[in-house]
Amino acid sequence: MKVHILDDWFDTLRGLPCFDRLAGHDVTVWTDHMADRATLAARLAEAEALVLFRERTAIDQELLAHLPKLRLISQRSTYPHIDVPACTAHGVLLCSKMKGGGGPNYAAAELTLALMLASARDLPAQVASLRAGHWQAGVGRTLRGRRLGLLGYGRIARAVAASAEALGMTVHWWASEGSRDRARADGAQVAASRAEFFASSDVVSLHQRLTPETRGGVSAADLAAMAPGSLLVNTARAGLIAPGALEAEIARGRIRAAVDVFDTEPLTDPSHPLLTHPNVIATPHIGFVTEEEYALQFADIFDQVAAFAAGAPIHMINPEVWG
Repeated sequence: MKVHILDDWFDTLRGLPCFDRLAGHDVTVWTDHMADRATLAARLAEAEALVLFRERTAIDQELLAHLPKLRLISQRSTYPHIDVPACTAHGVLLCSKMKGGGGPNYAAAELTLALMLASARDLPAQVASLRAGHWQAGVGRTLRGRRLGLLGYGRIARAVAASAEALGMTVHWWASEGSRDRARADGAQVAASRAEFFASSDVVSLHQRLTPETRGGVSAADLAAMAPGSLLVNTARAGLIAPGALEAEIARGRIRAAVDVFDTEPLTDPSHPLLTHPNVIATPHIGFVTEEEYALQFADIFDQVAAFAAGAPIHMINPEVWG
């Protein structure tokens, strides 16, 4: 098959051992992000299979209408960026392994902890001061003894909790009703209410999947309830926060933020308020960008391509296309 891989910005995948699973296919790797839909459609006109890097490119009716040869989209995890009914209407099978077998995404958990530590000790300002020929740039904060609030009771959040507790932080939780019940059954501390969760956390870290139910769920009122000087960390999805709410709260100067995800990606506008405000540490969506995580995720994605080519597709999201 003619397989096109989108948004491999550093041409990383060719160097992974699992890339051999595409042997025998005609593979094209695109190392830039193409936002213009007409140009993207022209690039992919001959594609029979698309391999996606998470949510870097949206697949919608407009694009699919210009890809008559496309038969398969292979990716991993959730797919808010893919119009599944449009895929079905165009006879395109979506295969996406929803859960990995290797435990949580420790890369994302580690970045969450790194951002918490970097913000607490104001590492960007300290490094910049030293490089500019100065010495210390201020006084940091100790995380030990502070309270971490984790929104969402998934595997990544639990990995973050274990690391935070090892640092001497206390952890409490808020999540959907079913997840709160599971947390209590596991002996975890659940906040008495959503309002109490935000108001009493020194650090709030978001770890929910982006779904229609969770989109925009963290409201301006939630952020306003956070204590002055507290920290919001988001290594999950920008869409979990109501549009503009974080920017507005940061502009007030009350809270700090450490974010790895943005409403528009790639974000290349250096004047964006989340890139310029001194109370914000920002990274360019690198939560899963490690050699180990790539190897784990793309082994699954390439296996889906191979299975489809062999006539036995796996992890089908719209199996009616195959049937």
